[in-house]
Amino acid sequence: MNTPVMRAIWLIESHLETDPQLELGRIADHAGVSRHHLVRAFGASTGHSVMRYVRNRRLSKAAIELCKEGETHRDILGIALGAGYNSHEAFTRAFRNYFGITPDQLRTRKCIELLKLQEAITISDDLIVDLTPAGIEDHGALTIAGMSERYTFETNHAIPSLWQRFIPHISHIQGQIGGNIYGACYNSDGEGSFDYICGVAVSSVSDLPGDFKTVKLRAGRYVVFRHIGHISGIRATRNTIWNKWLPESGYEAAAAPDFERYSANFNPNTDCGHVDILIPLAKI
Repeated sequence: MNTPVMRAIWLIESHLETDPQLELGRIADHAGVSRHHLVRAFGASTGHSVMRYVRNRRLSKAAIELCKEGETHRDILGIALGAGYNSHEAFTRAFRNYFGITPDQLRTRKCIELLKLQEAITISDDLIVDLTPAGIEDHGALTIAGMSERYTFETNHAIPSLWQRFIPHISHIQGQIGGNIYGACYNSDGEGSFDYICGVAVSSVSDLPGDFKTVKLRAGRYVVFRHIGHISGIRATRNTIWNKWLPESGYEAAAAPDFERYSANFNPNTDCGHVDILIPLAKI
């Protein structure tokens, strides 16, 4: 299967050492999707942010280079420039943030066994499932109020703990509309960071608990998918949406929050049931 993420990884791995300025826009163009689409698809498929993956792959290759001796030995500035950094200082800062030691310290140790190197990702078809959209829905605007935190694709495994903090508030929120519960991704950036909120629709933002935040979901046309079963399998559903269904559908996802809608068919105590995933569509 030739998915957007497979095409993106091919370009990244082919140009890690020859194009220090490899950027998200170019990767997305090669993958044949928008930047927004690639960020969502890459995260769903790999559990990594696109540009963090690029950066960590380059730092890992730089770490291996730093341990070389003899005729292939390069100075640290040369390695930094090859990894896309314009100065020794910027490279050292990024290297230390990722590995916990400086390039100079690694060159002295000449030992990479204890470093967490980012290996090249191999994509399998395990996360592609049979999926048919439940339909196209013209959805009205909603204001969602609830608990929100900022995550990356590398840290979003902590989202269930956010839900556990929020669940006791359900049915006790001033101005709550209806019985549906929502989980929405918003304020995403090119680095793969995003805010996630679990909440309910409200008629007013006054008299909310002090630790609550709000987000507005736009009115518009959405394609709706239904995930059935335990919530732990939702990654495969999302991966199929972004890496198979949307690219093959002729539709384009809008750069706007996509969200999950939990109705009475979902049991928050067992984490099983029906979850609708709504993807906003761009006007074409």
